[in-house]
Amino acid sequence: MYKFCRQSFRLKQLPGPWIAALLVLLAGSWGAAAAELRLLMFEQPGCIYCARWDAEIAPQYPLTDEGKAAPLRRLQFRDPVPAELELDRPVTFTPTFVLMDGNAEAGRLEGYPGEDFFWPLLARLIAGTKTAQ
Repeated sequence: MYKFCRQSFRLKQLPGPWIAALLVLLAGSWGAAAAELRLLMFEQPGCIYCARWDAEIAPQYPLTDEGKAAPLRRLQFRDPVPAELELDRPVTFTPTFVLMDGNAEAGRLEGYPGEDFFWPLLARLIAGTKTAQ
């Protein structure tokens, strides 16, 4: 069994350069988190196009370059939009895919155009963001 002792580790025991490097790493990771891309999917139960997207795209999405660049976050259409998200306009039907750059909307795809069109449209949205450039 491991035990933790508060006295066993003190920040002042670290050499000066290590403290500076640690602070730089922490500041860099916080700054990167604020500018990350995310793809919001607004869906609702009974939406046949949401079901098609789930069957055709969802299994492979996290494995693709687009999925790695803009991880998916699913939101229910009828639920309130989280306060931190700044959408350009309300979502009016499902599925709607909103690309977020940080907390601001960078673009959207309204409806599901099918697998052949979804990937190039999403790639174009990602390429047009400030984070991707």
